[in-house]
Formats: sequence, structure tokens, C-alpha cells
Amino acid sequence: MPSVQRETTVSIPLTPTRSDLYWRRIFNKYDKDNDGRISYVELKHIIESREYDHDLPDNVVERIMSVADRDNSGYLEFSEFVEMMHNPALKAVFGHFVARYVHSIVPHRDPVDTTVRTRSKAVFTYTDGTYEEEYSCWPPAVSMIIISLVEIVLFCYDAAQGKTAATGPIAKLFLYNPRKRHEAWRFLTYMLVHVNVVHLLVNLLVQLFLGVPLEMVHRWWRVVLVYLAGVAAGSLATSLADPKVFLAGASGGVYALITAHIATIIMNWSEMEFAIIQLLVFVLLAAVDVGTAVYDRYWKHTQQNIGYVAHLGGAVAGLLVGIGVLRNLEKRKWEKRLWWAAVVLYFSLMIAGILANIFWESHFL
Repeated sequence: MPSVQRETTVSIPLTPTRSDLYWRRIFNKYDKDNDGRISYVELKHIIESREYDHDLPDNVVERIMSVADRDNSGYLEFSEFVEMMHNPALKAVFGHFVARYVHSIVPHRDPVDTTVRTRSKAVFTYTDGTYEEEYSCWPPAVSMIIISLVEIVLFCYDAAQGKTAATGPIAKLFLYNPRKRHEAWRFLTYMLVHVNVVHLLVNLLVQLFLGVPLEMVHRWWRVVLVYLAGVAAGSLATSLADPKVFLAGASGGVYALITAHIATIIMNWSEMEFAIIQLLVFVLLAAVDVGTAVYDRYWKHTQQNIGYVAHLGGAVAGLLVGIGVLRNLEKRKWEKRLWWAAVVLYFSLMIAGILANIFWESHFL
């Protein structure tokens, strides 16, 4: 009776005809010179193709070649390559990498069809923790650190002038001023201006603690896109909801980072360890902040100079852009539909906000 595989399991039969189809594709991918053999250099390229494998000892290639190269020719023939992939001694190096690559080149089928009855087969199972394996210190996660340093330097410059309440020369040039919306840079540069030391430190701590881990998995440019999208969405949303409000601070970008974590948890649910716990932590963090803001404003009637609309706009942008640009380790059909929905909704909201700021002049009088 045919067995039923879970979605996260791919069975690869090893009969001569079927195994040739799967393993030949992998073999050809790394046979760069198409000579039908994998050389020492090509083998090294396979090992170093994942960032965390740069930390392998220098002699790892020699050891692997000595085990896999049965005829001591200095090259891996196709049969030796297949044996290498199934060698228990080398599974720690190649097992997970090959499983993911095979999963990407084999057409997806319903779970019932993924099992082929053969006397000999290899089963690669994807378990929680794949996402955590993607953390890497190379390239260094420095974009949030650089942005934070720029914010510190600019704040210190104004403080040296005796102006720490967003009234210094830098603040006047960079903060979002609804009367100067034609100076378009202000929709972004207000993130570099802070009204006091506490305001600066809170934003720095949150964006570093949340931004650096994201960079280690998704790389700096994706995280910067999410961050800037949150900043821009925060100012655009504020300009429409509170057209007389000035903005200073990186809270729009910070909230984008919070919901970007929620986005990557959603898109990499099956690949994460304790995904439900991580999701609950970030949802609880956002809920407590929003709940406190609503309580202070509508029940205690506390007057605070906090741009809650910017927070909300940044959070929405972080979720949508996070789904759109952050890495999705294993793509599924519903995730592709969610990706399109997020991208379309984000651009629709942003275009609407930009057009409203340009043409709805009566709203800002």
C-alpha cells in the first residue's frame, strides 16, 4: 500500500532511471566546465556555496575528496558523486544542502504522489530549524548599525548647539514639516531626528535588536528596504490622518522591523523553530504598545506628542514589504498568492498616499 508523505518530506527513488534524472541535474549544476567530472575546485565551490560553510576547516575539501574519490583520479565521476551524497560520513556537510536543492528542482506534487515504491530510496525530511541555520555573520550585518550611528552623530551635532528638542539646524532641515511637504526628502529624513536622549535610545535599542538578526538571514538591502518603507509609510499616513503634525524619530522604521519579523515568521513557518512562540511574542509586543496608546489617548485623555499614525503606517508597510522582499526559504502556492496580494496592496496604498499629498491641497490648508 502506498504511504502518504507529509508536505515537508520529499522521497527520492534510487532506481537507475529515476536517480539519474535527479542526481544528474545536481551533478551538471556543479560541473562548471561540462567535462563530465567534478574537480577539486568545483567540489570546493559546492561546499562554500552556503555562507555558514566558510567556517569549515581548511582541509575539509581534501578529506571529502579522499573519501569520495574511489579511484584516486583527482576527480569525481557521476557514480562517485552519487555515492558521496549518500555517504553517512559526509551527510553532515551535504545532506541538508542537497535536500533543499532537490526540493527546488523536483516538480511539486500532491503528498500522495511524492512517494514512489522502490526497494531502495532516500528520504530527505525538512524539520523545524532550517531558518535558524541561515543566520550568518558574513557579510556583516552593519546597515542598522550605520543608520544608528548617523542618528547619534546628528543628534549630538544639534545638542552641541544647545538644541535637543528637535529645534537645532539639522532637525529643522530634516524633520517632517507639513508646511514644507514640497521638500520631499523630509518624508524620509525625519527618521534621523530625535527630540531627546530617551527618544533616541529607545529607537536605537529596538532597531538594533530587531534589525541586526533580520540582516543576518535576509541581508542588509532587504532590511533597509523594509525600514525605509516603514519610514515613508509613516510620514505619508500622518500627512493624511494628522495633516498638521510634525514628525521626528525613527519609529515608523522601528515598527516596520517589528512587523517584518511577523512577516518572515508567516512566510517561513514550517522552517522555523518554535514559530508559534515567536509570532505570539511579536504580536503581543505590538498589541501592548497599541493598547497602551489607545488607553492613554481615549480613556486617560493624556496629551502626548507621539505620532501613533506613523507607528501604524510603519507597521503596515513592514508587514507588506516584509512579505514581499524578505527571503522565503520554501515557497508554497498559498505563499505566492500572499506575496502578490502584499505587493499589490502596498503599492496601491503608497501610490494613493503620494497622489493625495500632491493633488489634495485643500486637506493641508
